[in-house]
Amino acid sequence: MQVRRRATWAVPASLIIATSALAGCGGNGDGGGTADTSAVVSVGIAEPQYLTPANTNETSGSQVLAALFAPLVDYDAEHKPYEVTAESITATNTNKTWTIKLKDGYTFHNGEKVTSDSYIDAWNYAAYGPNGQNNNYFFSLIDGYNALNPADPDGEGSQKAPTPKTRTLSGLKKVDDLTFTADLSTPSSEFRTMLGYTAFYPLPKAAFESEGVLKQDYQEAPIGNGPFKMKGTWQHDQQIEVERYDAYPGDKPKIGGAIFKVYLQPTAEYADLLAGNLDVMKQIPTEYLTTAPTDLGDRFLKSPASTIQLLAFPTFDPKFSKVEVRQAISMAIDRDQIVEAIFKGSQTAARSFVSPVVAGYRPDTCGDACKYSPADAKDLYTSANGPSSLIITYNADGGHKDWVDATCNQLKNNLGVTCTGQPEAKFADLLTKLDKKQNVGMFRMGWVMDYPSMENYLGPLYTTNGSSNYYGYSNKEFDALVARGRAAASTDAAISDYQAAEDILAKDLPVLPMRYGQNVFGHSERTSDVEMDVFNRVNLNTIEVTS
Repeated sequence: MQVRRRATWAVPASLIIATSALAGCGGNGDGGGTADTSAVVSVGIAEPQYLTPANTNETSGSQVLAALFAPLVDYDAEHKPYEVTAESITATNTNKTWTIKLKDGYTFHNGEKVTSDSYIDAWNYAAYGPNGQNNNYFFSLIDGYNALNPADPDGEGSQKAPTPKTRTLSGLKKVDDLTFTADLSTPSSEFRTMLGYTAFYPLPKAAFESEGVLKQDYQEAPIGNGPFKMKGTWQHDQQIEVERYDAYPGDKPKIGGAIFKVYLQPTAEYADLLAGNLDVMKQIPTEYLTTAPTDLGDRFLKSPASTIQLLAFPTFDPKFSKVEVRQAISMAIDRDQIVEAIFKGSQTAARSFVSPVVAGYRPDTCGDACKYSPADAKDLYTSANGPSSLIITYNADGGHKDWVDATCNQLKNNLGVTCTGQPEAKFADLLTKLDKKQNVGMFRMGWVMDYPSMENYLGPLYTTNGSSNYYGYSNKEFDALVARGRAAASTDAAISDYQAAEDILAKDLPVLPMRYGQNVFGHSERTSDVEMDVFNRVNLNTIEVTS
């Protein structure tokens, strides 16, 4: 699973790239029979951390929310935004004031009409600092954000920050029931592109206990505006079931519903796929990559994705505070050997910090620090007095054991240290420990883009207040470059600033880019037209079941 923001490990990421095409490859079933529009398909996921738009930043949660909600915009094959629930999104005042006009006819699953208030209420809730939402960061562009997130005068963190005097963003204004405006604190040419992300979904009045206060149990049965609605409640560590919402005015799915089955072990999930007890497995485990083409035949599929896998450092930990230690660890890892031996060439060694699918990507921005050079690594590690023992924590529900063990073996051999892979049962639990800055040593991270932009690989992950900055990394020059890129007159003009920011990451190395992935997935004999997008999500609108 990866962090999505995002994100997560998406899913993050989240958190899989070979080409820049958007659509996944379609898989065919047995070709007989007719489509069963009442059928329910099952999709394997990990246990989500949350199921509210403002708090969900990993790929399992976003997969579920993508069924329950419809976005303002989605993205075409060239990663350009197009309107879905929005009628139009236009900018004036040099990209500083954005007017969002909604299509009429969308309703929430409880029958409430989707209006401007649905977005304004949801965005205000997400932006209000004391609510502690993971996706709070994405609203920092809107006027009034700082008032909702006052700084701690002692600089010791949000727990001591003063309570905001207001609960609403001054930059959000209702024009009428289907139109509202967003005034930004600084211009942004990418604001329309961002609006396809999970954080910007609307919420119904029924989601709130009182003004600005979300019901505690809302995420147990989220009410959305999408093509599917909840059936029952979230069965934690077991499943989440959704059924088709017939009043949905957009593109209709060809199935009656979906069950998102939660797995803690990828091997058990693969066994269920082979036995016909699961319809879609989103990522084939590494140990089955050799046999899966034979096991599944034409039901073994690959498609482009936007994932980057990372090995991250808690830079606040004195053992990893020296950049030389981080550089030495990076140089001691043979990325190409791991890709071939563990992933059978299904992934690509990464030596840059953004995905090849976004404009502005450059190969090898990590430079010498990402070149395999064990002798130089050992000398540098020794001179920097690197720690004699290392731990790499990873989520066991994501199939990461093999590559983590291989990485540890290389670090043992090349640096003369002890190294242990430490599994965490669920990715959601790992994220919680990282939020609390508990000692997990180095840790596995992944990222699936939230929206197609270099900024999405830089801002959430590495700016000082980034929503997925779990490493404690902070560099004022980096923050300023990302902010300047956001304020550029066009997305093309922003790229030079984002590239300069990426160059700083290459010097500081708060994380090590490890691999770009692709979707490597499989489906059951009864399903066809199974697609996965670059956001690591199964497309529930195209999948069919043959009766």
